[in-house]
Amino acid sequence: MRAVKALPLVLAFLAAGCASAPNRAPEAPTRSILASAEMADDAATQALKMVGRPYKYGGSTPAGFDCSGLIRYSFGKAGLSLPHGTDKLRGVSNVVKTSELRRGDLLFFHQEGKRYGHAGIYLGNGRFVHAPSSGKSVRTDGLDAPYWKRHLSEVRRL
Repeated sequence: MRAVKALPLVLAFLAAGCASAPNRAPEAPTRSILASAEMADDAATQALKMVGRPYKYGGSTPAGFDCSGLIRYSFGKAGLSLPHGTDKLRGVSNVVKTSELRRGDLLFFHQEGKRYGHAGIYLGNGRFVHAPSSGKSVRTDGLDAPYWKRHLSEVRRL
């Protein structure tokens, strides 16, 4: 019975383009594909509460976050289970136009030679929250800042 209930999620996961990765089995689908605007808003609120927490490579708790760990934690608090890693987050989300940004959308940035090497959560009014890098802490920044504007690669929605 459980497998039958999971079929719509599997089909949605495959439709999101996750099966196209060569030589890799797709990750198990999560509820993230079905995220509501309210859940995304809750995740943005949770992420904002983490401002000031330290950066920690591979971290996904208030003791320390990397960029995808902050996203995973924040959406987890909002009731959605997400994978850790920018590539995996891209695999469970859908591209949206920058002009259609809404609170809780994921922002992916070109950084350190990687097109999707960094990610954050959009807060609204041109602001986003993210865990920037080693030695720094979770903070908010503006998308209109020259650095972030130049490095924005993609906007995605769960």
